[in-house]
Order: sequence, then C-alpha cells, then structure tokens
Amino acid sequence: MAKIVILGAGGFGISLAVMARSYGNEVTLWSPFQEEVDLLTYERENKKLLPGVVLEPDVGVSTDIAVAEGAQLLLFAVPSQAVRSTAQKVAPHVPEGAVLANVAKGLENGTQLRLTQVIESEIGGHQVVALSGPSHAEEVARGVPTTIVAACKVRANAEYVQTVLMNPNLRIYLNDDVVGVELGGALKNVIALAAGISDGLKLGDNAKAALMTRGLSEIARLGVAMGGRSETFAGLTGVGDLIVTCTSMHSRNRRCGLLIGQGMAATDALKQIGMTVEGYTATLVARELSLQAGVEMPIVEQMFQVLYNGLDCRQGIKNLMSRPRKHESEQVWFGE
Repeated sequence: MAKIVILGAGGFGISLAVMARSYGNEVTLWSPFQEEVDLLTYERENKKLLPGVVLEPDVGVSTDIAVAEGAQLLLFAVPSQAVRSTAQKVAPHVPEGAVLANVAKGLENGTQLRLTQVIESEIGGHQVVALSGPSHAEEVARGVPTTIVAACKVRANAEYVQTVLMNPNLRIYLNDDVVGVELGGALKNVIALAAGISDGLKLGDNAKAALMTRGLSEIARLGVAMGGRSETFAGLTGVGDLIVTCTSMHSRNRRCGLLIGQGMAATDALKQIGMTVEGYTATLVARELSLQAGVEMPIVEQMFQVLYNGLDCRQGIKNLMSRPRKHESEQVWFGE
C-alpha cells in the first residue's frame, strides 16, 4: 500500500482517487477551493463532474497543502495553467524520497514548457513522471479497461508509478520518451477542437478522418523537431489519445469545437463548456513552437486564425483544401 496525495480535486483527480483507493492505497485529495473540499467531504460526490462516482469514507479531502508531507506518490491533477502555482505551493512540503507524477495534458503559455518541466523547475531534485494516454476520467472512475503510459527520464520513477497504480482495469506501459509523450498529449487537444468543428459543420466522416490523420502528422513533425521519437506518436499517447479525444463526447475539446462549428464564437464556447479546454492555449503555444522550429503545421495555423482572429470555420477548411500539391509521405514517419 502506498500513501498517495492527489493535487487537484477535479474530474480526473477524483477518478484517480477512486481507482487508487479501490486497490488498497491510502489516498488524500487536495484542492485550493474550500467549496470543492466541502462538497466532497460531506456529499462524497461531485454530481456535476462525475455523477454517480462516490469517494470511499476514508479518502481524505483537504485545502491544507501540507497533506503532501509523508506522501510516497504525489500526483498533479490540476489544469495546465495551475501547474506552476500548485508546484510553488507544494514545494516546501514535498518529501525527499517522494515520486512525482503529472496527469495534466498541456503546455505552459509564455514559457512554452512541457508540464513536467514546469514542475521540475519549481521542485528541485525530482524527475517527474508524465502519465498520459487515452483515459477519460468518467471511464477510469467506473473501472473501464484503460491503458496509459508512464514516462520519465529516471526509469525507477516510472516503474514505481506502474507498480503502485497498475491494476486489472488500468494497464500502464513504460516509455523513456518524455518529450514525445507530453507533446502528443498536449497537441492532440488542438486536433480534437478541429474535429469538433468538423462535426459542428456536419462535414461528415471523410473530413474528420482527414483532420485526425493529417493532424497526427503535424503533431509528429513538431514532436520530432523538439526531440521526441516518431514511434511514440504512433502509440497510446499519440494516435491512441488522438482517437479518444476526437471521437468522444467526454472530450471538452471536441465539445467546444462542436459549438464553434455550429456558429458560436470561440470565447463564448469556452464559457459554455465551463471547464478548462486545454486545446485553446495549446493552439497558441503550438503555433509559436512551429514558427520557432520552422515546422509546417497548416491545421494548427488555421485553428489559430479561427480561435484567436475570428476566421470563419468554413474559410479555414477552404484554406486547407486549397494548399499547394504535396506528397503524402512525411520524413518524420519514414526517416528519409
């Protein structure tokens, strides 16, 4: 049994708590919001985020960041924009021998850092494990068979996470390509927004399949340029996560894109979703990274124009379809 502290009591934090406790671990949830803590303390359920998912009575819930003291496994499960501030708060309380892991999928706006890099910059002496893959919180909490990846520069840290969290309903693979794993998880949200727009426009299966396939090529091109390995993007944290996020109504990114495709302004769609839509910021950061690296990302470019400059979605589709003739084979896949 491990002592696990989960930083973040949103949907994925709750699902991790339910799953980890059901397999014998000591679990505490931390949230900076007293209202959230009170809800989970007294009702043991967040009916808005995860209706029907109930916390066991012995799962602790607290606003006191000092609960991290004594943790063997510290899991970051906050939105990407809150990762740095959370790391700053918890830094004085992190035990020397604790293993740290992050489940958020995004990139930090401004610094363009991956989220494990953000945590490591605030908490010295720790190599953070990136946990990623096709894993909707709603299904993890219900014990639906799920497979994810634990990636870290230090193999022992990834193996510890694998040992503690893997169970009959959650299979965890190891990977040492932290760059590829994190970029796949962050950038697929941009393509999920595009897929949602396609659905909102009722463009059909052909267009959506094209967006997903060509989107994966863009993700892989940028990922390899930044030091990731091409095969990672053909795995669970690349194509696997892309499929689930582009096709499921559990996906906030797809739902947001659906509203935009139906004619709603991007800012209004974000408000209506009411929760973090990671693909919005990821689009901005991905575009900046692509320009810096000299990597062509036409879907990302059109998504940037739609989300930030108010380009009509249909015009964005026309821009993509009228690009100069190309060969399908990409160097990133075949190593030419």
